[in-house]
Amino acid sequence: MAHDGHDHGPGHDHDHDHDDDHDDDRDPAMTHAWKPPPAQLERGAGSGCVLYIDAFCGAAGDMLVSALLDLGVPQDAIEAALAGLKLPGYTLKMTGRVRSGIAAAHLEVVVEGDPPSRTYADIRSMIEAAGLPEGARTLSQRAFEILAHAEAEIHDMPVGDVHFHEVGAVDSIVDIVATAIALDYLGADIVSSPLPLGHGTVWAQHGRLPVPAPATVLCLKGVPTYDGGIEGELVTPTGACLLAAAAKRFGGWPAMAPLATGWGAGTKEFAERPNLLRVVLGRGSVDELPQGEVVLLETNLDDSTPEVCAHALQRALEEGALDAWWTAVGMKKGRAGVILSVLARPHSAEALCRLLLSETSALGVRRRPMQRWERPRELVEVSTDYGTIRIKTARGDGLPANLAPELEDCRAAAKLHDVPLKEVYAAAMAAALQQGGTE
Repeated sequence: MAHDGHDHGPGHDHDHDHDDDHDDDRDPAMTHAWKPPPAQLERGAGSGCVLYIDAFCGAAGDMLVSALLDLGVPQDAIEAALAGLKLPGYTLKMTGRVRSGIAAAHLEVVVEGDPPSRTYADIRSMIEAAGLPEGARTLSQRAFEILAHAEAEIHDMPVGDVHFHEVGAVDSIVDIVATAIALDYLGADIVSSPLPLGHGTVWAQHGRLPVPAPATVLCLKGVPTYDGGIEGELVTPTGACLLAAAAKRFGGWPAMAPLATGWGAGTKEFAERPNLLRVVLGRGSVDELPQGEVVLLETNLDDSTPEVCAHALQRALEEGALDAWWTAVGMKKGRAGVILSVLARPHSAEALCRLLLSETSALGVRRRPMQRWERPRELVEVSTDYGTIRIKTARGDGLPANLAPELEDCRAAAKLHDVPLKEVYAAAMAAALQQGGTE
């Protein structure tokens, strides 16, 4: 593939690290003939199953569709559906690539000539008229909608005026739509790992851009990410918008019995890890309680004031701690003290440890890795007589729903309307239940 890029306004052109064709092609040992799996999957083979997208080295559009082909989605089924787009001037070329001894697939969209730039409206119309299966059409449109809104926000323009250059190119349209076709063909519930993001800068027509690219960050609103520790772009805008549109949730390995595995290769070489994306189809349910990796940070204090301890815990919550609390204890020499405890995701543990050491008199912090069962949760907004209140909900896993109005929203509304907090809280709960919060 020439590029898997995105637009930053008229005339923008920007190479992504996942799609630097010359990197591997100079080493013939890294490229070989790809053989499809002996048993091709039937349409709907993923019904009642989970497809886990293991993006340990990031994700790009070409890597996603390549991994799905390697999993067993027939290439003929994808090509037949793509024909409805009536995109001229391209062919598909499948090759195999090797990373750390793992044979993976790589789909290259060979483009003839210089494809024209396209507007968001052009792409929407093209997809709408293509006669795609309903699921593939909906997912394709949703992915481009996420990307268009990201570009509109970056450039401070109406969504309808977004003009795609790089993402409007043939290869990027094929990557996004082909991935949507393959996922619809499987029919599985999709779970993705949290996404690693690179750092540094990349060249664009208007100069240097930071990594991750601005469009990538906006596409990943609400998606868990972490520092991948690699200089270069690990998640491209096409990969970001596809996963944001397709995944039902993001988290650790789901409870499932693996049935089939597919590997998709990027073209960039990284010394730190193999540039691969793995997809695993398994028998299980996306609604089963997932296990989450967490870290418990603790320190004992007998010489910090209550004000300092309270401030440290509040700062920890502001910096991304999952929870924070203190426990009264008796310490050496009969002194009263407290244990400060902070629960964190592994990727933020070090920063929170530094915070505790900076904000308190602690000379050390204990660290214990743990697993916890986690309910799927989300924030929803409800309208009340006191304004909009956010409701934290846990539901969709076969257990009774939990609903909890956000305290700060209720406090602000109570102060604004000069009413007791409990009245706002009750109004928010009533609105949540009326809106179907227990479903």
